[in-house]
Amino acid sequence: MRKMLFLMLFIVLFSAESASAHHGIASLGVAGLEGPGAPIETSSSATLPKGRFLVYTKMDYARFRKYKPGNDDEYDANTFFMLGLGYGIKSCFSLYVFLPYHVKELENSFSTSGFADISIMGALGFKYDEGWLLIPENESLDDLTDWHFNIYGGLTLPTGNANKRDHKHELIDPGMQLGFGRPSYTLGFSATKQLSERLTTVSDISYLLFRKYRYHDGVTRQFGDEFRINYALTCRLFAWSDIKMRIDGNFELNYLHLERDKEEGHGQEATGGKILYILPGFRVYFKSASLGLGVKIPVWTNLNEESQQQGAEGKERYRFILSFSMLF
Repeated sequence: MRKMLFLMLFIVLFSAESASAHHGIASLGVAGLEGPGAPIETSSSATLPKGRFLVYTKMDYARFRKYKPGNDDEYDANTFFMLGLGYGIKSCFSLYVFLPYHVKELENSFSTSGFADISIMGALGFKYDEGWLLIPENESLDDLTDWHFNIYGGLTLPTGNANKRDHKHELIDPGMQLGFGRPSYTLGFSATKQLSERLTTVSDISYLLFRKYRYHDGVTRQFGDEFRINYALTCRLFAWSDIKMRIDGNFELNYLHLERDKEEGHGQEATGGKILYILPGFRVYFKSASLGLGVKIPVWTNLNEESQQQGAEGKERYRFILSFSMLF
């Protein structure tokens, strides 16, 4: 029966990704044994089934290029962990809560670690099938080939420490802090289309807005807003219906435009710019669980005062992304 759709339905949610600052958004995705595929980073247009919960974990490990000899406080590596919980309030609307944990390391072994800002996000799903419709509770496999869309938005709560101090009791650089100090806001839109039995195309666009915050040293700073455009193509490589297992290949292009950070209302040097990443990866589905992995690599950059931006987004050697999620 075609009503076997949403077999193994679950969502894959991605954390805030950050380099030397706290830049990043959450990424939403969904997939099943049959039907559309889910990318690693690009937000799919699916929502959770009504009354179902999703538990999600993610690790994002970024290794940075270093340009100076010696142990001179260049950024070495950042590791971001995420725990998320999602709930399908209706078939067309899902709500998510994320608790991130960040570890940021400098070359001299100095590091900061701890829980960052909690984020809350909602997603409204709709489709086009001879007219605009909210996502119904049941769709056939034919229905899944329709264009599906998603409007998502959310905010962070200032629960992370934005005024962490070093062993000398001096306020550390804002890029090494764990929180923004003030709420930040995200708004995004995604479109998903199953092109064939095996191929799915996904694209999304989003904007992240930061607010001014006065740190304990009396200086007012504001992280640069972010504009993202992502595109992904997923291919179902293997599927074994008897054991409810599926393996997909993914290829993504991720474009990021960063505005300059500001201090006392003035743009700061060596911040902001444009970056294009490629992200090849795989996703393995087994019953109600999903394991996704990929490697994200910058292939083109146009950063402001680029030679001074060691440790910023676009200066990674690579980012290794691993996620696990389960629907219940």
